[in-house]
Amino acid sequence: MTPRERVLVDARALAAALATDDGPVVLDVRWALGVTDGRERYLAGHVPGAVYADLEAELAAPPSPTAGRNPLPDPQDLQDAARRWGVRGDRGVVVYDTVGGTSAARAWWLLRWAGHDDVRILDGGLPAWERAGLPVEEGAVRAEPGDVVVTPGALPVLDADGAAGLAASGVLLDARAEERYRGEVEPVDPRAGHVPGATSAPTTANLADDGTFLADAALRERFAALGVTAGPAADVPVGVYCGSGVTAAHEVAALATLGIDAALYAGSWSQWSNDPARPVETGPGV
Repeated sequence: MTPRERVLVDARALAAALATDDGPVVLDVRWALGVTDGRERYLAGHVPGAVYADLEAELAAPPSPTAGRNPLPDPQDLQDAARRWGVRGDRGVVVYDTVGGTSAARAWWLLRWAGHDDVRILDGGLPAWERAGLPVEEGAVRAEPGDVVVTPGALPVLDADGAAGLAASGVLLDARAEERYRGEVEPVDPRAGHVPGATSAPTTANLADDGTFLADAALRERFAALGVTAGPAADVPVGVYCGSGVTAAHEVAALATLGIDAALYAGSWSQWSNDPARPVETGPGV
């Protein structure tokens, strides 16, 4: 299995897998900042058998200025939620949304971090499923309780000090929109700008116009231009942050399709900008 195949699955392959006796658990992770109708849209139509995962309630701990807007959940809370979703240690998981995987990647990252090594993102999400002419169903799905055991630490995590160090000695990618990176606008956090030394790398540039991930060659070229390369020469450590640790997970996933490991700064800008002791840089940066 290639690195890309370990991260992504296309709609027809997922449909074929769901037709088997041991098909994957499917999680619908529809979410966007400031939008609260994810569950309602799930109820109106979803991949058959999919269970709704609430990003803010189940994929994050309560927000705080010191921890950020979407801190990592307590491992026991995550285990309880994952078992409610029907996640099992011996069964794969596929996650999706309607925004190119930029919210579903949070579930992908958390479950991988929690020790489950068979988690993939539906490439293109629900729109790709529907474009393939595959059916959707309405209403809620109640899963048979799972037995997954959460063992955190399978993917690397950065704290603020680690992010600062990586910006100085490696590559720290800022996955937010360029105007937020430059400090021209800041819609939600207390200070505008970016971690000094970080490189602007908007998550949306990982995607083609149809919401699927770019092909390997295009992604490789994109990240090489940002100072990140795959293969034997890839000896520079890489980290990623965003506003609150959600869309940065998508960038970690995009790097993983190339076989590149990257650490997630979970607190991200929402944590950094709330700490007056942390310096802020504005402008185009590096």
